[in-house]
Amino acid sequence: MSQAVNEIVTLGQPPSPQAGIETAASLLDTASPEKTLRWAFDEFQDGVTIATGFGAEGVALIDMAVRINPQPHVFFLDTGFLFPETYELRRRLEDRYQIEIKEFETDITPEQQEDRFGAKLWSTNPDLCCRLRKLEPLKDALRGRRAWITAIRQDQTFERSNARVIEWDHQWRLVKINPLVRWSKQQVWDYIAKNDVPYNTLHDRGYPSIGCTHCTQPVRDGDGERSGRWSGRDKKECGMHVAARPIAFITRTEMVSRKRLT
Repeated sequence: MSQAVNEIVTLGQPPSPQAGIETAASLLDTASPEKTLRWAFDEFQDGVTIATGFGAEGVALIDMAVRINPQPHVFFLDTGFLFPETYELRRRLEDRYQIEIKEFETDITPEQQEDRFGAKLWSTNPDLCCRLRKLEPLKDALRGRRAWITAIRQDQTFERSNARVIEWDHQWRLVKINPLVRWSKQQVWDYIAKNDVPYNTLHDRGYPSIGCTHCTQPVRDGDGERSGRWSGRDKKECGMHVAARPIAFITRTEMVSRKRLT
C-alpha cells in the first residue's frame, strides 16, 4: 500500500492514480476517525498536513490528532478578515496542545485588494476574493506535501456529499484524507463535550459555520449549517474542496501588472 500511494503523489501523473487510493478507501471506509488519522501519520509521516478553519470539526480533529501524534503539522489560511474570536481560539489551542498552528496568507493587503479590484470585493466578486485570500495561500500550504487532512463532513453541503474518507484530490494533486466525513454534527459536538475541547465562542451565538467577518452571519434554528456563509448567494464553498478541474493560477507578478485576474 505505501509503495502504491507514494507512486501516486510523487510521479504526478501515474498510469493508474486511483488504484492505491481505492485500496485505502475500501480498508478505511468504516474506520473510526482515530484509526484513519493513525493510518495517515504512519503512511505519510512528515508529508501530511492538517488544514483547519477552527470550526467545531476542526478542533475535534486537532484533539484527536495530538493524541496520536503530539506534534502534527497543522495550518490555517489567514484571510485577514477572520473574527477576533477565531484568532483567540488559535491561541487557546496552541496553549492547550503545545503545538504551532502555522498561518498562510496572501501577500495582498486588504488595502491593495481594494485599490486593484474595487471596494468590498467579497460582495462584488466573492469567488475572486476567496481565490486571492484562500486558494493562493492554500497552494503554498500544500506545496511539498504528499497528503492533506481535512475536517469536512458529507452532510454539510451538496458539494461534499460524495467525499470519501480517502480520495485523490484532482484539484491539488495529492491524497486527501477526511477522517470525519461520515460523522454527523451531533457526533462532533458530543466529542467536543466529552473531551472538553476548546471551541469558537461564536458557535454559542448562532454561528454553526464560521469564515470571514464579511461573509458569515448567524443562522436561524432549522437553517442549514452553512446557510450563514455567503448568505443570499448560491455560493457555499470557497473552492478548497471543489473536486472539479484544477484552478488555473497566475503568478502574483502577472496579477499586479494586469491588475485583474482572467
